[in-house]
Amino acid sequence: MSSHPDHALELIDISCTFRSKDDPGQRYTAVADTTLRIREGEFVSVVGPTGCGKSTLLNVGAGLLAPSSGSVKVSGKPLEGINTRAGYMFQTEALMPWRSTLDNVMVGLQYRGIPDADARAQAVQWLARVGLSGFGDRYPHQLSGGMRKRVALAQTLVLDPDIILMDEPFSALDVQTRQLMENEVLDLWAARRKAVLFITHDLDEAIAMSDRVVVLSAGPATHPIGEFAIDLPRPRVVAEVSTHPRFVELHTQIWNVLRDEVLKGYAQQLRKAA
Repeated sequence: MSSHPDHALELIDISCTFRSKDDPGQRYTAVADTTLRIREGEFVSVVGPTGCGKSTLLNVGAGLLAPSSGSVKVSGKPLEGINTRAGYMFQTEALMPWRSTLDNVMVGLQYRGIPDADARAQAVQWLARVGLSGFGDRYPHQLSGGMRKRVALAQTLVLDPDIILMDEPFSALDVQTRQLMENEVLDLWAARRKAVLFITHDLDEAIAMSDRVVVLSAGPATHPIGEFAIDLPRPRVVAEVSTHPRFVELHTQIWNVLRDEVLKGYAQQLRKAA
């Protein structure tokens, strides 16, 4: 299958098979025959039931996990090792508790060999962009959950990645803080138009933020079962766009595909817990 020159990230015929934790002699397929492409500047969300392999796909795209079969391409070139053109924002913040806010934002630049003075200047600029000017000397335990997410966002974007990978980054936040962060991400994305692969359980969030929403089946052997273009006008304000008639229409269409998979996933979780 050929690559297209305007694709920032391509996951092509990806399958991921693992040994069972309960029985090492058994293997299970988490993701099967999945192809997912994100164009330059496109915001794509992936939704699906709990345990369906969403994070597995993100780890493959980051180069943190080698697929059992299939290939990964970045701007048309095969990915070898870690995807150095991607920034990864995890579900839980990767902040170092012994480093100040400013030092946490600087750390990625320092690892790249940027002189400390330059790294510090860029970190100060990004803290200002995410609304944390004056908090550079605070430590993670001195910040609210929303503030820590802002630091994590600055930590990711200060590296100016071509591709942004986000794994349910706002799932632990209260509704109001979550909407503020979603709008913050949309504003920053609109200014720079990076390719974004966004993993979420929240269908409202996916529709409000994305150009395209991909629905995954329940596991095992997860695969895409639906893809929807989100033709809502931009710029968007998350709390306001949900009242748009087209939003309601899209939500109904996507939920009709997703609902049965969520029920299957829930039943699987109950069986595992029994």
